[in-house]
Amino acid sequence: MATVELSAKERRRLEDTFRTTSDRRLRDRVQAVLMASGDRTQAQIAADLLVSERSVRRWLQAWRAEGLAGLEIQWAPGAAPLIEETLAPEILAWVRQGPAACGLNRANWT
Repeated sequence: MATVELSAKERRRLEDTFRTTSDRRLRDRVQAVLMASGDRTQAQIAADLLVSERSVRRWLQAWRAEGLAGLEIQWAPGAAPLIEETLAPEILAWVRQGPAACGLNRANWT
């Protein structure tokens, strides 16, 4: 059993986050920490949340290391854009004007 000791302030903050967030994944992570502060094992938490025990273990480690910030979803930076941002307004204008403005005489241009 991997119990987590929570102060009253931490518990209140986690409960507020759980109630107010619209991100289901963050809600699951917060709920795992709240469940671990009770008498639940990692296996029970994983079964209740329909995730692997490894995920629960990672979430609890992240909580212990960084607190609530450790439970936030970390997005990868992604690939660099292929089109320069300065060209975006011009491209949007072409799309809004439609095929006739581009010299095409048909409506099915996509």
